[in-house]
Amino acid sequence: MEINIYKIIAIIGLISIIIGTFMISLSGRTKRKYIYPLLLIGGTGLLIYSIYINDIIFIILQTAYILIVVYDIIKLKNSKK
Repeated sequence: MEINIYKIIAIIGLISIIIGTFMISLSGRTKRKYIYPLLLIGGTGLLIYSIYINDIIFIILQTAYILIVVYDIIKLKNSKK
């Protein structure tokens, strides 16, 4: 069985997004400053994998997802000032 680093990155990304999304459902218990990095790691991992498999639709989706998460992180930082 061959170990493919890109599949490992994709699995880590997938798990990060699942955990981050679950944490959002817990609402008030978890601070968003802990959730957004998980979502960003997840999106980046899946973007790397989508580039590896050369799937343009998945690349566009993951790029948009990452941009949305980054926007939310910026919005969160600016709201604390």
